[in-house]
Amino acid sequence: MSVSIKPLEDRIVVKPLDAEQTTASGLVIPDTAKEKPQEGEVLAVGPGRFDDEGEKRIPLDVKVGDKVLYSKYGGTEVKYGGEEFLILSARDVLAVIEK
Repeated sequence: MSVSIKPLEDRIVVKPLDAEQTTASGLVIPDTAKEKPQEGEVLAVGPGRFDDEGEKRIPLDVKVGDKVLYSKYGGTEVKYGGEEFLILSARDVLAVIEK
């Protein structure tokens, strides 16, 4: 999936993955009781922020296509083109999920 949002500096655009709809025992969780998802797919990555001297960019640890875990209340939710995205600072990413 390609998105026409280009994040700046050390920000990334993430498409949140849907949270689990049922429990392990098969109970259906209503929308009002669901937790915010903390897992998503990286759709776009900024070029990185500049170092303290302002001379060199520091590259990010994530790339487009990575599945990541991010902090529960981190980032800014945006709606663009009828879809919901999350714009996060690279510092809000907790881990990359390896397949």
